[in-house]
Order: sequence, then C-alpha cells, then structure tokens
Amino acid sequence: MEDARGEEKTFVVEEVNTVIKESIENTIQNAAYHHNKVAQWNSNIVELCLKKLTQLNKPFKYIVTCTVMQKNGAGLHAASSAFWDSTTDGSTTYKYDSKTMYVIVSVFGLAI
Repeated sequence: MEDARGEEKTFVVEEVNTVIKESIENTIQNAAYHHNKVAQWNSNIVELCLKKLTQLNKPFKYIVTCTVMQKNGAGLHAASSAFWDSTTDGSTTYKYDSKTMYVIVSVFGLAI
C-alpha cells in the first residue's frame, strides 16, 4: 500500500529480515560466545538495525530488541502481542544460530 507521496506503507518482513541478518553478521563475525562481549554485541546489533531500517526511508517507527544467549542447553520462551493496524504495521523475529550462541532479534514496525 502506498500513500499520497508514493511511500510504501507496508511492513515487508523479507526486507527487514535481511537488515537483521546483515546487522548480526557484521557484529558477530563468526565469533565464539564471550560473556564480556555480549553487552557490546547487543548494543551494536540494535543500533545497526535501527540505522539500516531508517535508511530505507519508509514512514515507520521501529522497535528493535536483541537477545544473545549462550548455547548450553537452557530453554528460552518468549512472547509478544500488539494491538495495531495489521494492514500496515508488522513484526518479525530472526534467529541467528552459531556453534556457541543464539542471537534473537525482533523488530516491530509501526506506520506513521
């Protein structure tokens, strides 16, 4: 759906997943899990995602979350819910899986 200015006002999951994947790979670069690096990785991933998403020049507000978890057999359960316009707004979650960790990034896009 396009608005009067010709801007795309639909949240495109494939496009956002590509942004997430690139942001994770540029940050982690096949590194092994290191507890002392996780805080910086988290910050870098969400900041890079937001930067790349805003460069798409789409009329959205974005919310980005990131979880970095060591692979050690522990479970992780999460859920989210939203009340929004499903014709324009959307969300996606991308999971990066390496030998030593999981990186889970969620992006919520809300049309302006």
